[in-house]
Amino acid sequence: QVLEVKANLSLAKIQHALQLQQAKAQMNNMVPKKQFEQLQNSLREEQRKTQQLQENLHWQAEQACRQLIRTQEEHKRLLQAAVEQAEGLEHNLRSAEAVLAEKAAQLKDTQVQLSRNKLLIEDLHEENRGFAMALQAAELNQKSTEEENQLLKEQASALRQLIGKITPASLS
Repeated sequence: QVLEVKANLSLAKIQHALQLQQAKAQMNNMVPKKQFEQLQNSLREEQRKTQQLQENLHWQAEQACRQLIRTQEEHKRLLQAAVEQAEGLEHNLRSAEAVLAEKAAQLKDTQVQLSRNKLLIEDLHEENRGFAMALQAAELNQKSTEEENQLLKEQASALRQLIGKITPASLS
């Protein structure tokens, strides 16, 4: 709009200069008074239009300047809000990283403890297998001992019967 107004102003100035030259040329050629007055009125009208265009251009420039200042202030406000938001997000990120590092350390400790527990469980399984084998061997020994004991009882009973038969015969 400013460029358009400037262009109109320049055009009006050129037209004004041409009209002035024409008026001077006509005056040199002895322009009639009525035509001279018309040219003078036309010149005044063009000067008035030029003045209006200059005032309009000045007013539009002031409006554009005010709008630019408002826009700059809004951009500053938005930039400040964005900076504050970025700082808040950065703080949240640092906090989240710290919590994540703490959780990772806890997880690592838990993993170490689980590895220890796994080794202990494996040791217990191995020990349990040993106990089971020892128990099985003990059960076999007990069974074998019970069988031998039963055999000895049977032999003792047979011996008693034999002694019972031999003792009366030897007394007689």
